[in-house]
Amino acid sequence: MNDRIRVPEVRLVGPNGEQVGIVPIAKALELARESDLDLVEVAPTARPPVAKLMDYGKFKYESAMKAREARKNQAHTVIKEIKLRPKIDPHDYETKKGHVVRFLKAGDKVKVTIMFRGREQSRPELGYRLLQRLADDVEELGFVESRPKQDGRNMIMVIGPHKKKTARGQEAESTA
Repeated sequence: MNDRIRVPEVRLVGPNGEQVGIVPIAKALELARESDLDLVEVAPTARPPVAKLMDYGKFKYESAMKAREARKNQAHTVIKEIKLRPKIDPHDYETKKGHVVRFLKAGDKVKVTIMFRGREQSRPELGYRLLQRLADDVEELGFVESRPKQDGRNMIMVIGPHKKKTARGQEAESTA
């Protein structure tokens, strides 16, 4: 920027994006002072380097605002976890299913973990059937993102929400 540019000549771009041409660095700095702007090197690896006349403070402010806006619009994925056992009572299953439904409606992913103990480890098909049943029960709200996988004493499955059915998405549409 300005006096820190250490090359004999630069390809100069005007404040409105017009090409001025290849000029000596002294003339480029003089043009920058006359128009009360900064001379900023935008492509230092080019031959000759490209420099632009711009208000550097304004440029930095606008780029910071764009970055802040991009962060604000960024989707935050939250993964909630529900733990089950293979021999779960029907009422307990309904309660856990209700939690999964609530999480999916809120737009969160749900990691469903089935914990096996003792002899239950020799019957992984029980856990697989339970996970399939849960996936079928909530298929209108979410889809199976990763199929059931045995991971040591646990079996894990991830269910993600459908994009158009999330509550956060509906809130964003109603405010727009």
